[in-house]
Amino acid sequence: MEQNKGLDSNQPKSSAVTSNKPSKPPKIEDKPFDEFINQHLLPSIKKELVKKSCPINSLDFRKGTRPVVGGECWLIHGEFPSGRMFYLTFSSDSIKSVMNVSLSEAKSEPSSLESFLIDEKKITLQLITSRLIQRLNGQKWLGNN
Repeated sequence: MEQNKGLDSNQPKSSAVTSNKPSKPPKIEDKPFDEFINQHLLPSIKKELVKKSCPINSLDFRKGTRPVVGGECWLIHGEFPSGRMFYLTFSSDSIKSVMNVSLSEAKSEPSSLESFLIDEKKITLQLITSRLIQRLNGQKWLGNN
């Protein structure tokens, strides 16, 4: 019985054993908001627009005034060569915050603010990108519709 001392199967395993496991890198969506937007979401949006053969003049991220209703928010602003613009707004510095999308034709201000991803339980890079592209495509702004 002396031989089995310390080998009780009910005891937790040594931390030395668990520390050898490689740690998983954080999910992209768990990164700081600014880093997620600038290093992942903006490039993802640009990549999808290129796939649709739809050039974009500018795509930027900043704190600004929410289109249509006002109030300060974080926003992604995109402008196409045609002058059409879109805004994706975040009510706070979190991808889980309330999001809205607003669109405007060339040389006009946006006239409506639409809820964006309100029923989604899990917000991901892929989901934000695909739904924004889907919305722009629904407006017939991307390629031949």
